[in-house]
Order: sequence, then structure tokens, then C-alpha cells
Amino acid sequence: MPSDIEIARAATLKPIAQVAEKLGIPDDALHNYGKHIAKIDHGYIAGLESRKPGKLVLVTAISPTPAGEGKTTTTVGLGDALNRIGEKTMICLREPSLGPCFGMKGGAAGGGKAQVVPMEQINLHFTGDFHAITSAHSLAAALIDNHVYWANELNIDVRRIHWRRVVDMNDRALRQITQSLGGVANGFPREDGFDITVASEVMAVFCLAKDLADLEERLGRIVIAETRDRKLVTLKDVKATGAMTVLLKDALQPNLVQTLEGNPALIHGGPFANIAHGCNSVIATRAGLRLADYTVTEAGFGADLGAEKFLDIKCRQAGLTPSAVVVVATIRALKMHGGVDKKNLGAENIDALEKGFANLARHVTNLRGFGLPVVVGVNHFYADTDAEHAKLKELCRERLDVEAITCRHWAEGGAGAEELARAVVKLSEAEPAPIRHAYETESRLSDKIRAIATKLYGAADIQIETKAQAKLATFEKDGYGNLPICMAKTQYSFSTDPTLMGAPEGHIVGVRDVRLSAGAGFVVAICGEIMTMPGLPRVPAADTIRLDANGQIDGLF
Repeated sequence: MPSDIEIARAATLKPIAQVAEKLGIPDDALHNYGKHIAKIDHGYIAGLESRKPGKLVLVTAISPTPAGEGKTTTTVGLGDALNRIGEKTMICLREPSLGPCFGMKGGAAGGGKAQVVPMEQINLHFTGDFHAITSAHSLAAALIDNHVYWANELNIDVRRIHWRRVVDMNDRALRQITQSLGGVANGFPREDGFDITVASEVMAVFCLAKDLADLEERLGRIVIAETRDRKLVTLKDVKATGAMTVLLKDALQPNLVQTLEGNPALIHGGPFANIAHGCNSVIATRAGLRLADYTVTEAGFGADLGAEKFLDIKCRQAGLTPSAVVVVATIRALKMHGGVDKKNLGAENIDALEKGFANLARHVTNLRGFGLPVVVGVNHFYADTDAEHAKLKELCRERLDVEAITCRHWAEGGAGAEELARAVVKLSEAEPAPIRHAYETESRLSDKIRAIATKLYGAADIQIETKAQAKLATFEKDGYGNLPICMAKTQYSFSTDPTLMGAPEGHIVGVRDVRLSAGAGFVVAICGEIMTMPGLPRVPAADTIRLDANGQIDGLF
């Protein structure tokens, strides 16, 4: 089988106007970025709100492993399959970040014959949305330090400036820095640091805003510092929001591309799921629902992170309810959860599969706890055996009363996921019931964290460090106690220990810090050793990415 980039490069793409025409989008509503990418105009998007929305399908997954699960690939394959069986379907995805692309994870455009294209542009600079978000965030940082430099009329305490800087790259050297060295002309020296762009609150605001006015209002609510008498300072106070909105104006228009089969996809926004809320933009999702009968979207990493935040944060704020949920699993990953080393995953191992099944079972049970209908999509790998697939289907049927469907979209495109598509349509026939959220917004912030940890992670309890407890009390005193929680923890485990695979129980979830994201509308609980600025692995993907003799990109995946 050729590589993903070779498959994408060999495809014959439709002009983007033809893709838009399938959805009834007129040419004058498109802002073209070459032949195969376009942004959809703000005015046209606003006009869609009067239409009745279609059905929303959420694709999530088991806890990720180095063996691979293929959540984005399944999202694309399912969208293609729904279109193949006659259902007008839109795919909504997050934009890839350059950090993982050049690090360990690679790109995020699907794989095999279930990809969104043009793959190279999507995985690299695309339409510049992330650059705009980085620039808007950096403008805010510059304005804050500039305000302090010129008389500091707001009486900002430079020891309590919370606004860190961002860059869209994995760079551990920037996690903690000292800035403004070199003399009086360079400002007041202080400790600072960088997060990756996808962890910026600007990214979160960007993805949760319903329009430009809401974007500016949310930006203004962002708390960036405290005064010397401990009053909160916002971006509105330093007069940053107007200029930031100008920088983000074009970026807020969703990006229209296509799958290898010529079906429409909106790719817009991209907060991380372990250190942010992990969903594409509300604007793109709502537009998809009004342009198509089915909108297939994904939530990042495993269901304990991405799906929980999709349901408890995004759906709460945007008034969305999925009609069906697909949980993606692979035989390989379940065997790894069952204790098999990565180099031995090619050998049949029914016992390990059954042991690792506990991870899938907890995710399915958790999602049903939200009141949602679930189907398991088993992403097929060539080394899987018939006996392993038969055993997994038996386990799902007998222990969970849920259907497990083997999918071959990676090798066959939409044709390989038609059975899954028909199952999704069947699940979506009933009117979706209101989501049963993991917690009530009126609960105390610490109780919301405890509810997620005990109900979804299988934890015995939580342990919040003293500094974090004090900050939670301050957030509640300042009127932010009704905000939802965004858990920042390792994606590899239900616990805060990434080596604790399967479905651990009885552990303690430690919360070492909390951050207020008042503009986005949630409180971030930072658990374990999770970093808001990742580092590169020992052998980063960047080592093998290059231009070949013909000027084409090689090594991107």
C-alpha cells in the first residue's frame, strides 16, 4: 500500500466550487485559497441559522496507544460511507497543529483511502488560521507588557500576570523563561513562559464563539492578570479585543475542503484534547448541521477526554446533542491495553484482547451514562485475525449489548465503512434525548472535578494541591463557580499515570494547578505531569520530512 501522502498526491481533486455546489453553497459565498480550499463567508454562515439542523454524529475512541486507533480516519471513512448510501453528509474536523506534525503524532488528515485533501496544505500552514491565533495571542501579550511599561494605570502586579506566550511548535525550552532582560528600556524583568498555540485561551474562544461579536465579547472576558490589591484584569481592560478580533476576522470563517472521494469537509480550529477542550469550532459544526442531513465530527483522544469535554463544554454552550456516538477501537490497541508489548501485537492473542476489552467497556459505559446511543467501529489492520474480530464482537454483544462493526475504510475508502454508516443511521432514527451531563453547573468546582474523576475515570477520589484549592475558592468568590471543568491530563490512561493502561480503578486523581478560562467559559484542572507546552521526542518526525528532487514534500504522515 502506498503511503498516505502518496495516496493523497495521486488523487484527482474536484474544484472546490464543485464541492460547495453539492451543499448548495453559491460561488460568491466562497473565499478561495487556490483551487481546492475555500473559506465560507461570514454572511452566508449567519444566514444558515434559520435552517433546521440535521443529525450530529460524534466519533470518539478508546484511550490511545502507540498501536494506533484511527479516529480521524474513521470519521472521514464514515462520512464517505454515509454519502455512498445516499445520506447528504458533512465532515467536521479540527485543524492539525504544527507541533505534533513535526513531533511524534504526525498530521491529522486521516489516512489510507480515508483522508481529507489537499493533505500537505491541511497539515502545514493551511489557510493561516493558527498563525492568526498565534498573532492575536502575541498581540495581547505585547499590549499587557506595554501597559505596564507606560505608567501601569491599571496597577497590574507584574508578579501576577497570568497571560503566557504561545507558539505553534513543541519546544520544551520555552516552558519557563525570564523576559525583559537587558535594561530599563526593555521593560520590567519577570518570569514568563510559552504554551503551544492549541492550548491558548484564544484558540478555545475561537472554537466556542458563535460569531464575530461573540468572539470579541469572549476575548474581552479573558482574565490576564491581577492588580496589587488582587482585582482581576481582563483583555478588555487593556483595550486588546478590537485589534485581536481584526486579526481573527478572516480566520473565523470555516475552511471547506474535500475527502479523497470528493465529499465536503469543514476543517476549522484545533484545541488539544488533553490540555484544552479538543473539538473543532462551533461555527463549523453548526454550519455543517444546516448544510447536510448528517454531520460527522470527532472529539480528540479517548472518550474520557475529548467526548466528555465535547458533551459537558461544547454541547452545553452551543446547544448541541449527538444522535449517535461511534467509539473507535482496534484489535492491536486493545491487546496493548491487555499488556502486550508493541513489537508483539502482530500475533493472535485472544486472552490479551479480552483483558484489554475493559478499556473499551468503560468508555462505552461512560457514554451511555450521558444517555447516548453507541456503536463500536473496529478499525481493521492487516495482521488482525478473524478469531480476534469474532471475539471482540462477542464481548461487545454479550457484556455491553452494543454492536461492534469491523471497518476497512483505510484500505477501501467509504465502501469499507458502509455497514457502520447503516448502523449510525439506525441509531439516529430516534429523536435524541437531552444529554445527562457528568455534573451540574451549580456544583462546586471541586465537586465537578471529583464527579469526572470518580464517574468516568474510575478513581476513588481526587487530591487537589493547596495552591490549587485556594485558586478554586477565589474563582468561586469572583463569580466563576458555575463554569464547567476542562480536565488536563494524560490521554493514555484513565488515571494521571500514562503507564496505567486498561481500566484502572481506585486511583487518586491529583490536581496540581487550575487555570481560569473566563472567555472560553471553563476552568482548567491540570492533573499529574501534563504539560501545556509539549516537547519533541528523541527522534522527531521532522528528521525525515524534506523536499525531494522534484520539489515535493516527502516524509509527512
